[in-house]
Amino acid sequence: MRFSHLGASLAIAALSSLPAAAATWTVGANIGNVPWEFQDAKGQFVGFEIDLVTEAARRAGHTVKIENIPFNGLFAAVASGRIQIAISSITITPRRLETLAFAQPYYDSEQSLSVLKASKVQALADLAGKTVGVDTASTGDIWASANSAAYKISKVARYEGLAPAMLDLAAGRIDGYISDVPAVAYYIKDKPQYRIAARIPTGERYSFLFAKGFADTAKLNDALTAMKQDGTTAQVHRKWFGVPPPADSSTVQVLDRPK
Repeated sequence: MRFSHLGASLAIAALSSLPAAAATWTVGANIGNVPWEFQDAKGQFVGFEIDLVTEAARRAGHTVKIENIPFNGLFAAVASGRIQIAISSITITPRRLETLAFAQPYYDSEQSLSVLKASKVQALADLAGKTVGVDTASTGDIWASANSAAYKISKVARYEGLAPAMLDLAAGRIDGYISDVPAVAYYIKDKPQYRIAARIPTGERYSFLFAKGFADTAKLNDALTAMKQDGTTAQVHRKWFGVPPPADSSTVQVLDRPK
């Protein structure tokens, strides 16, 4: 497992302060979504959002059980009660708020178009006649579906996670991949065969997803507020991204829950 002073302190705190019969939140996550939630060399679930939800649960007097679910299945799993919370860099959108609910946001993002370093694609305008990959039901999928005609995209190929899409990009089966900037940047930092050709501003913010009427909504949101106020969310950001979050970002600022 990848440890830091934060990880060790969280683990010690969890062992020392949880009540013996702490209730468990079942948390759905699209494992393989680096650096948000993935398996380390020992098979342990780790990542930015794993740290956040584990610590939020501890402060609320709960433990967490992580269940690996493809991204597209997370929404139905929450709605059906199979899981209480979903994570996986899930963007808050008006459409999702119609049927489900979110805690206050904790990460600001946008989309990116990644290609092979040798590709002639330099911008979104170069996608005419090309095949692009997206994660099923993701914000990238929504953007590509809405903009295929405008950019004359030939085909949108859908994947269940970043890794298989990037492998197909390397093999030439797709010409580009549209996904969250931080996930792609983290993935390609030691893979010089890839590059980000364009950023797509979307004003996205991520948060914990749960059902409307979730009994522990206030506990979860209050825990997240306390984590922002005492610097825990910023510390988790530094752990996974190597830099502090912007001072005006939702990782630092206490915000209202989206309605």
